[in-house]
Amino acid sequence: MARRVRGRTDRVVVVGAGLSGLSAALHLRGAGHEVTVLERQPHPGGLAGRLDVAGHHIDTGPTVLTMPELLDEAFAAVGERREDHLELLPLHPAYRASFADGTALDVHTDGERMEQAVRDFAGGEEARGYRDMRAWLTRLYEVERDRFIGASFDSPFDLVGPDLVALTRLGGFGSLDRAVGKFLKDERLRRVFTFQALYAGVAPRDALAAYAVIAYMDTVAGVWFPRGGMRAVPQAMADAAARAGVQFSYGVEVDDLERTGSRVTAVRSTEARFPCDAVVLATGPGQSTRLLRGEPRRLRPLRWSPSAVVVHLSARRVVDDLAHHTISFGEQWNGTFDEIIRRGRLMSDPSLLLTTPTLTDPALAPADRHLQYLLAPCPNLDVAPIRWDVEARRYAEELVAEMTARKLVADAEPLAVVTPDDWAREGQAAGTPFSAAHTFTQTGPFRPGNLPFRDGNVVLAGSGTTPGVGIPPVLISGRLAAERLRR
Repeated sequence: MARRVRGRTDRVVVVGAGLSGLSAALHLRGAGHEVTVLERQPHPGGLAGRLDVAGHHIDTGPTVLTMPELLDEAFAAVGERREDHLELLPLHPAYRASFADGTALDVHTDGERMEQAVRDFAGGEEARGYRDMRAWLTRLYEVERDRFIGASFDSPFDLVGPDLVALTRLGGFGSLDRAVGKFLKDERLRRVFTFQALYAGVAPRDALAAYAVIAYMDTVAGVWFPRGGMRAVPQAMADAAARAGVQFSYGVEVDDLERTGSRVTAVRSTEARFPCDAVVLATGPGQSTRLLRGEPRRLRPLRWSPSAVVVHLSARRVVDDLAHHTISFGEQWNGTFDEIIRRGRLMSDPSLLLTTPTLTDPALAPADRHLQYLLAPCPNLDVAPIRWDVEARRYAEELVAEMTARKLVADAEPLAVVTPDDWAREGQAAGTPFSAAHTFTQTGPFRPGNLPFRDGNVVLAGSGTTPGVGIPPVLISGRLAAERLRR
């Protein structure tokens, strides 16, 4: 069992009303704690932010929602039902993959339907490979779910056990690219089931095969979209928490943690003091480091994931047969990862994610418009300190022109552009919303722990700690933080 914070933990202050902070607040309140949430924005969400422009209701953060049962658990902690607060719409297909050779593939979560789609796309042998890979992905997730994804670590020795043996036998510590390649020979299909590694901060050839569970979440468990946009998720969580007795203070910028010995006794802003028995820091890594007055010691500095430029578009029309999520792959692949991870350059032949949420929820834009979200991975500010105040508009126009040439965007104009500078202003180290890269030495027990100081009463939540990046891991991190404070 993971170590718990010693002493009283009756009154808990959660700093940050992002998804991890809200998850922590719900689980803490459900366990009987008195909880106060402090958020510097005027609304909940954190990186799952919101922006309203000319009648367009823009989500500035994540757009892909998987594993909704984790939301169900958070609501259930305070005796609520998620469906009473939030309507989730399943996406069919989960994605559409578009390739440089002009081919396209709809990615279905139904196994038989997807197997037939692969057969039509690449032949019977690849279809059989997909079927075997799907079984492997499912088994991989079952092995990792509770012990590797859903648990806190106090030591690398916490990994030792039958699940570690099972994960090793499944090839979890090998290369993701090679593991998927054992099942699929068609390079286009391999991209569909390995591109997710980029958001974990590593190229597929360098990523651990264990991270194929991200492909399981997307392509097997299913993708969902909340009515009202992604902003509806944190709002629903905050509403349920407030109904259960959690106190919220918005517009509060936390300046310092007041200490007595090794324990924090109050959280301070410029205008108020919030006494507490324990603290959950559900902030970006940059802000957490500042409030902790330095990071816990590591043998080597953290390496940060690539960042992203996001162009929010208003379109008078959309192209035929466009999916809610469309992944447009460039011709290059390995070279793209070299450019943004190692060489610090913008993609010369970009692979991009285009999301059109108004295909599912037309109310997110005026009646004669569609809202689109175009994401381009890019170097973080440590790898390439690009002058985004100078380059943002030009690069946004270049991305829109590229997607127009690929016949995936039509008659669209930018509403807003989000760059690594914006992520940095939100407290994200190196200007990346994807936090620390999931290299071997930054994974599992080697990732920054959620209990940064052994004898302290501060617990971390969010993508910078266990288990990692993405909506499911972030929600889990809030639950794990709450468990550290359980009486």
